[in-house]
Formats: sequence, C-alpha cells, structure tokens
Amino acid sequence: MTRAAVYARISDDRAGAGLGVARQREDCERLCERRGWTVVDTYVDNDLSAYSGKPRPEYDRLLEDVRAGHVTAIVAWHPDRLHRSTRELEDFIDAIEESGATVETVTAGTYDLSTPSGRMTARILGATARHESEHKSERLRRKALELAEAGAVGGGGTRPFGFEADRVTVREDEAALVREAAGRVLAGETLHAVLTDWNARGVTTVTGRPWRTTTLRRLLTAPRVAGLREHRGEVVGPAVWAAIIDRDHWERLRARVLDPGRRKGGRPREYLLTGGIAVCGVCGADLVARPRAGHRSYVCAKGVNFAGCGKIRMKADPFEAEVRDQVIAALAGPGLRAALEADDDGDQGALYDRLRADEEALHALEVDFYTEGALSKAGYLAAREKLAARIEETRSRLARTDRSGVLADLPESEDALRAEWQSRSVAWRRSLVAALVESVEVGPAVQGRNFFDPERVSIVWRG
Repeated sequence: MTRAAVYARISDDRAGAGLGVARQREDCERLCERRGWTVVDTYVDNDLSAYSGKPRPEYDRLLEDVRAGHVTAIVAWHPDRLHRSTRELEDFIDAIEESGATVETVTAGTYDLSTPSGRMTARILGATARHESEHKSERLRRKALELAEAGAVGGGGTRPFGFEADRVTVREDEAALVREAAGRVLAGETLHAVLTDWNARGVTTVTGRPWRTTTLRRLLTAPRVAGLREHRGEVVGPAVWAAIIDRDHWERLRARVLDPGRRKGGRPREYLLTGGIAVCGVCGADLVARPRAGHRSYVCAKGVNFAGCGKIRMKADPFEAEVRDQVIAALAGPGLRAALEADDDGDQGALYDRLRADEEALHALEVDFYTEGALSKAGYLAAREKLAARIEETRSRLARTDRSGVLADLPESEDALRAEWQSRSVAWRRSLVAALVESVEVGPAVQGRNFFDPERVSIVWRG
C-alpha cells in the first residue's frame, strides 16, 4: 500500500480564508484517488513563502515523516509549492534518495528524483522558480516605491487610528485625540500619563484594546499623522490624505518621543532633577536619588556602577523648592520666554532643514539602488547607515533644544506660575526646568551649617 502525503502551500493568503490551499488539497486528493494511493496525512503551510526562508513547520514535519518511512509518496499541486530555494531542494533530494519515496505533482506530473536526469530537471525547475520569485520581488519593490512616491495608499489591514477604513478620510473624533496627545507630550507629559488617562476614559485602539506605551508611541511618530508617506521606514514625501498634525509639530513630537535620552517605561519619575540636571559641584558627576531615614535625597554616588566622588548629599524637598523658586522668578514676565522662543526658532529651523535634506537624500539613495540599479548593495548599505545615523543625531538634538511646547500658554505672573506648577506632574515640571536650565550644580556643605543652604545651589542657565 502506498502511503501518500498531500502537501499544500500558498505564500499570501490576503483573505485569510485558506481557499488557495483548499483547492490545492482537493486536486492532490483526486490525483491520489486515481493512483489508488491512501492519503495518510495532509500537510498545510498557509500564508507562508518558500522563497523568504522563514520556517515552514508542516514542510519540516513532512520531511521527518518521509525519513522515518511513515510516508512513501508525496503529492503537491506543483513543484514550486514544495520549494523555491535551491538549498532546500538539495535537502529534499537527499531525503527522497534515502527513503525511496515517490513524488508526484498535479500540474507537472511525476517528479522523478531517482535518476541523474530527473534530479537535473528538478534543479532546473528550482532555479527557474527562484528566478521568478526574485523577479516578482523586484517588481513588487518597484511598485511599492512608485506608490510611495505618489503618496498613495499602500497595503491594507486594520485601519489606522484617526482615519476611516479607506485609510484616507480623517475620522475627526479620533484625530482630536491624536492632537490632544501630541500637545500633552510636547508640553512635558509622558506617554504613560496620556495612555493611563485614555484608558481611564475608555479610549481604545481601533481593535478595541487598551492603549499601551508602544502602540501610542507608534501612533504619534508615524509619518501618516503628519500627512506624509513613508517607504521602508523613511519619509518620501506628502501623502494623498490630510495631516492630523502639521509637519513642524510632528517633527518636534517625533524628536521628543524617540529621543534616546528620554525615560521609557517603568514608574513615573519622583525626583525633579535626576537624569543629568543636578550635578556634583566637586567632580561633575550626575546626582542620583538616594533616600535616607525616610527623606528623599540627592547624592553624588561612588562605587560599583557609579563614577561620583561621594562628597555631596542634599535633601530633595528644600533643594527642589529652591530650583522651583528661581525658575519661576526667571519666567515671571514675558521677556525671557519670548527671547527663548526666538532663539529656538532659529536653531530648530536649521535642524529641520538638515533633517529634511537628509531624508530626501535617503529617499534618492533608495531610488538609485532599487529602481536605477546605480549602486552596489555594499555601497547602498554603507551610505544608508551614514545617513540614518545623521538623521537620528539630528532628531536627538531637536529633542534637546525644543522648548516651545512647555513654554506655550504659560501664565506670566509669579502667583499664576506657582499655581500652574502645583497642578502639574513631575514630568511637566522637569520639562519646564530643562527648557531654561542647562544644569544645577550642588557644592559641598559648609561645616557647622546643619540646615539647607541655598548658597550651595548654582544654576547654569541655558543660553
């Protein structure tokens, strides 16, 4: 009795219904019936490509059963359903030679691997299939690039938050939430604070799930919300849909959210000046949080994993209050804030110009490589790495220099500023301090002074 195995595979099941493999299976079962073979098992890899090199669990199980002698015949719809890789083909030939199994296909007849001529034919078919896959992949890449350059919709799947199912029409209720989140983050709030609020208000993702930090970060940094089209992770130009956030605000938002120095995850920050704002006036090391006897404290830590001198300790509450008072005093009145915003406009304008020039250069590089064929793969990868690193560095500088978000709409009187400070989170207060302050140096204590000494605190203001 011939124990036959039916193998069916389709690379791209867009509908998710498995109709392609179902048709293959039916044709293969009819072939087995004509041959008088008994189908002992069916192996199906749905929505998996043989060309991509990704694991195909059912194909691997089939080969194991062939080697173990559980299967004496393999039936597939076409040879390219079994493999599109010459490397895989050689392993398949070895398994068939060792087991003596028969291979039949619905559309190409007997797949004879028992003779040199049959194996040569299989290898030719495999090389042809590989060529077809590579050629198809190249066509798809060029088509994707063409759609991206036209700003057209590409792909499908779940609709993006803020847009209707056509992926073009803006859904205004969700767009308002995107703008709200963008404004709050630019004003100093954390992603965690925004998503906690959204989840409490019952705002869900398009699939009805609660928001997570990763999904909110992906939403706010996606070029789509700025009316931009991206290709292979890079902006290539304007899209056919309207922007929810204008590009300048989106660039600032993206720079802030993706800043490598930004605190990610974990508990909300409890100390105002950790993370590089408060520094030791003796050795210059960053002060760290180190509570003692129930009191929050800043210290210059030394020892394993710390590079400080260990000579500075200061209670947090009076220290942070002193910095708060000096910041509020500096902000009272419109003069300082106007000067800072004017400086930022010039600095950030140059950075935005550099960022966009590099993004355009990166897009031109993609065209040269994928469409024009003017670059070798090694040359393309080297140039791409250099441009990507410069784009990342520019975004990081934008995050460090952006001060307009937290300074927008601040009251001008000292009393109103104090009320605003009191009502805000530590993250917002920190953003406000960082907008004005380069660092806060803490000098050593004077012997005999067992009280908070404001003379130990020296603020280095940002220019």
